[in-house]
Amino acid sequence: MKYTRPFVLYLLCWLLSFSDSYAQSWVRINQLGYLPGGVKNAVWGTKADQAPSQFQLREATTHKIVFTGKASKPFGAYGPFTQTCRLDFGAFKGPGSYYLEAGTAVSPVFRIADNVYASTADFLLRYMRQQRSGFNPFLKDSCHTHDGYTMYGPMPDSTHIDVVGGWHDASDYLQYVTTSANATLHLLMAYRDFPQVFGDKYAANGLPGANHVKDVLDEARWGLDWLLKMHPQENYMFNQVADDRDHHGMRLPAEDDFYGKGFERPVYFCSGKPQGLGKYKNKTTGVASTAGKFSSAFSLGYALLKDADPAYAQLLKTRALSAWQMGRQQPGVCQTASVLSPYIYAEDNWTDDMELAAAALYNTTSDTAYQHAAWDYAQQEKVTPWLGADTANHYQWYPFINLGHYALATHSKGTTRQQLIQYYKTGIESVWKCARQNAFYRGIPFIWCSNNLTTAFAIQCYWYRQLSGDAAFSALEQANTDWLLGCNPWGTSMIGGLPAGGDTPEDPHSSFSVVGHYRVDGGLVDGPVYTNIYKNLIGIKLSKPDEYAAFQSNLAVYHDDAGDYSTNEPTMDGTASLVYLLAAKASEGAGKRQYDHGGIIRGDSSRKQLVLVFTGDEFADGGTAIRNTLRQQKVPGAFFFTGKFYRNPSMQTLIQQLKADGHYLGGHGDQHLLYCDWQQRDSLLVTKTQFVDDLSANYAAIKKVGITTAPWFLPAFEWYNDSIAAWASAAGLQLVNFTPGTGSNADYTYPEMGKKYRSSEEIYRSVLQYESSHAGGLNGFLLLLHIGTDPRRSDKFYNKLPALIVALKSKGYHFATLAEVLK
Repeated sequence: MKYTRPFVLYLLCWLLSFSDSYAQSWVRINQLGYLPGGVKNAVWGTKADQAPSQFQLREATTHKIVFTGKASKPFGAYGPFTQTCRLDFGAFKGPGSYYLEAGTAVSPVFRIADNVYASTADFLLRYMRQQRSGFNPFLKDSCHTHDGYTMYGPMPDSTHIDVVGGWHDASDYLQYVTTSANATLHLLMAYRDFPQVFGDKYAANGLPGANHVKDVLDEARWGLDWLLKMHPQENYMFNQVADDRDHHGMRLPAEDDFYGKGFERPVYFCSGKPQGLGKYKNKTTGVASTAGKFSSAFSLGYALLKDADPAYAQLLKTRALSAWQMGRQQPGVCQTASVLSPYIYAEDNWTDDMELAAAALYNTTSDTAYQHAAWDYAQQEKVTPWLGADTANHYQWYPFINLGHYALATHSKGTTRQQLIQYYKTGIESVWKCARQNAFYRGIPFIWCSNNLTTAFAIQCYWYRQLSGDAAFSALEQANTDWLLGCNPWGTSMIGGLPAGGDTPEDPHSSFSVVGHYRVDGGLVDGPVYTNIYKNLIGIKLSKPDEYAAFQSNLAVYHDDAGDYSTNEPTMDGTASLVYLLAAKASEGAGKRQYDHGGIIRGDSSRKQLVLVFTGDEFADGGTAIRNTLRQQKVPGAFFFTGKFYRNPSMQTLIQQLKADGHYLGGHGDQHLLYCDWQQRDSLLVTKTQFVDDLSANYAAIKKVGITTAPWFLPAFEWYNDSIAAWASAAGLQLVNFTPGTGSNADYTYPEMGKKYRSSEEIYRSVLQYESSHAGGLNGFLLLLHIGTDPRRSDKFYNKLPALIVALKSKGYHFATLAEVLK
C-alpha cells in the first residue's frame, strides 16, 4: 500500500502481520485524522474468523498505550472481509500522533488534532483550477477558445455564441450547466458559511498571487462568469457545451477539431424537448431542472457580491429572476445529450431545483411569494428518492440531496421549519436502516459516482445536525466522511494527494495524469461501484496489476488505475461539493480560528483582541525598548527565539526578564533553517530527521533557561508547509504563524534590499490602514514584529511600537496573551 510509516512502527507491523501482503486482518482509519472532540471510529476487518474483544491506541513515537477500548459487537462479513467490527476511541481527546492495534492488525499512523481538516478545502481547489476551460492556470495556456455553435435553439443551428470559460466536467472536456451550477453553488455556500477557513493565495485568473479575495470566491466567480454566458439574455438558456464525441481518446485540453466546425464545439439550447444528434435521445420534458440551478447560483452570487461589485451582482440578480421565470414556464427535467453512447446525466427530478431557486430568491428579495412557492415545491419531493434505495440511474436524483430544504429551513420558523427538518431526518433514517447493519456504516448504493453521493449525504447529515441540534446521526455523518479518507475496505483515500503521504489515487483516469504525467491533486474520484456494474461497462481495461486485488469482492470494486473510468475518474462537481464538507469540518475543528497549511494564523475574528508576537535569531537590539514598552502599556507578548538565541550569553538577562514579566517564550527552530522553497512551497528543503533534530535542539535550549512549557512553535523565517506543521504536531506542538496583510513583519528590511524595504512610517500606516479597511479589522491577529534587526536598518520600527499600541487601544482593541487569542 502507498502510505508511509515511521520505521519502528513499520517493523512492528511486519513482526505482527508478516507485512500487508500476507496479513489476514486490517484496521481501516480516516488517514487525515480525527478532531479531538469529534466522533472517532475505525473499522477492523479480517479474512479469518476471530474478532478482537478489545483494542489499544498507542502513541506513535513511544508506542505507549494511551487508551484501551472494547471492540464493538461483530458485524459479520462485508465486502472482502469475513468478519468486521468497529473500534470506538471517541472518549480519547488528546492531540498527537497515534496508531491503533487490534489483535495482530496495526493501523497506519494518524493524528488527533483540531487542525486535521485545516487547509483541506483550499487543497481541493487545486483540482478546480486544473479543470478550468478558457485560460487554464495549471497549464498556463488557453483551450477551447472558439466555443461554440448553437444547436436546437430558436436561432439557426450553427450560430456562433461565446461560451468560453467554466470548468471541464471530469476527465473529458464536456461542460454541463447541471454540474457547473451545482459546483458554483457549493463553492459560494462554502464561502458564505465558512469564510475563515479559506486562504488567498491565488489571483482571479488562478495564477499564484493574492488579490484580497478568498480563493474559493475567485473560483466560484469563474463558474458564475460562465453561467452568465450560458444564460445570456431573457428566454435564452443553454444546457451544455460539447457531447460524447469528446471521448476521442486521452489528450490534454486543446482546440478540439472533431465536431464538424473547426475548433468550435456544439452548444445545446434548453429547448425543453428530447435531444440527441445520434441514435440516442434523452428524455427531456422541460427546462426547470436547469433553470432552477441557474437561478439559485445567481441569487447566492448576488447576495455575496452586492457590496463588493454592485453592477456585476445586479446582473446576477436579473439573470436569477429570468431563469426562475423560464423554470416556471417550462416545468420538467432538462437532461444532457449524447451522440455516440447511451451514457447521459439522466436527471428525473426538478422540483428540488425550483424549491432551492425560490428559497434563494426569497432570501434575495424578501418577497413572501417566493417563500410560498418554495414550500409548494418542497411538498413535491419531501425525501430525495435514492435515499435508502440500493440503486439508481446515473445522476437520476441530482444534486443527490434536496438543497432546497436547507435553504428554506434557514429562513423559516415554527411548523414549516420543523417539517423540513423532519424530511431530512426521514431520508437519513432510510439510509441508517441499511448502514447500521455493517461496520462501515455504509448505506450509500455503489452506483456510478458513489463518492459524490457519499459527500452529499454527509452534508445532509451535517445540515440536519445544525438545524435540529440533534446529534443522533453524528457517527453516521462522520462514517461517510471517514469513508472518503480511507476508512473503507480498500484502505485508501478517494482524494488525489490528500492526505500527504497517505494512500491516495496516483493513477486516476485523467489525461493530465496519463498524457501530461501531472499530479491530479485535490480531485475526488468517482468511487467504488457494484461489481456487476463494473463487469458490464464498455471499454474498461486495467493498465497494470490491481494493487487492491485482495480487497475486491462480489459486492463492489475500486481501482487506482487509469483504465477504470468507472471508479477512478475525478469529477468537478463532486470535488466542489466536498469543498463544502471539508470546510465545515475545518470550521468545527478551528472554532473561529483561521489556519493555513496546518498552522494557526489568526484567532477568533469576532473578538476585538490581538496578540503581539516577536521573533528573534541573531539580533536583539530592540529587546530592552520592547520590554519597557510592554511593561508601561501593561501588554503581554509572545516571543519565539531560535536555539542560537537562547544559548547566546548576551541574551540571557533579556530572556530572564521577559520570563519574569510573564510573557510567553517559545521555539523558532534551532539554527533558523529554511524548511521549504520560497516559490514552490510544497518542496521541502529539510528531511523529517533534520527538522526533528533541529526542533529538539531548540527545545533543549528552551528547557535549559528554565522554561518547561512551550506548546506553540513559530517556524523559522515564518515559512513552512503542511509537512512541517504535521511534524511539529507529531512532536506535541501546535504550529502558529503571523496573520498576513498588515506588512508589520517587514520591519526586518533595510534600504539595501531595494523595493522590499519598508520604512517604519510605511509599516505603521499599513497596519492602521488594514485595520480600517477590512471587515473584522485586526480581531484575532497575531501581529508579528522582530526583536532585533540588521544594523543596516537604522529606522527601527520598535521605536514606533508605543504609538501603535496607543492607537489600537483607542480603537477599542485589547492586547491579549497568545493563549487568550487562540482559545
